[in-house]
Amino acid sequence: MQQKTFNFYCDESTHLENDGFPYMIIAYISSAWNQVKLHSQHIYHLREKHHFKGEIKWSKLSESNYPFYSELIDYFFATDLNFRAVIVNKSQINNEKLEFTYNDFYYRMYYQLLHHKINMEYTYNIYLDIKDTCSYRKNKKLREILNVQYGNIRNLQFIHSHESVLLQLTDVIMGALNYNLRGEKKMIAKLKIIEKIKRHANRSLDCSTPRNTEKFNLFFIELK
Repeated sequence: MQQKTFNFYCDESTHLENDGFPYMIIAYISSAWNQVKLHSQHIYHLREKHHFKGEIKWSKLSESNYPFYSELIDYFFATDLNFRAVIVNKSQINNEKLEFTYNDFYYRMYYQLLHHKINMEYTYNIYLDIKDTCSYRKNKKLREILNVQYGNIRNLQFIHSHESVLLQLTDVIMGALNYNLRGEKKMIAKLKIIEKIKRHANRSLDCSTPRNTEKFNLFFIELK
């Protein structure tokens, strides 16, 4: 019998050490490999319906395009797509530890994001958003970390966010988490999307979910 394959679309938000933001968030949306085309087509039709142009990003959410983003969130929660995020309060990171480097910490957080959800009975394709010119080095390091333990990762590669609407959807939900954690109140449309996510998930967005939660999984790492 052929193994099931899942695609993970990974992104990160305010993850740099000195970017002035309080939280590091690393997240993914996962989809069964044979459902990716179906999900992508449905999101494309939503875009057409609402005349939405360009990439889907949290930063582009406004009152005028709120109906599109609202339907996008409804679609996510109505399907077999799953979301998981690891959230770190950067004020808890201890840079004084012996042999500590922020880069090593970053890779450990990726390991935490992925390793609890990898099932040895399945195979995986992992796609990460290209953020900078260091992608090749990141790819090599992540392969070292993940392939030591897992032989069932078929593909690990960096892609541009415009290549995948599911990667763009990761950005939107992750952006909502970050906005909520920072307590920002500037944009009504963004607050409405956050409330919609809370209602669908039936929970607050500022604490960990039970470890075995599949649909909407949050892991707040306590470093102290």
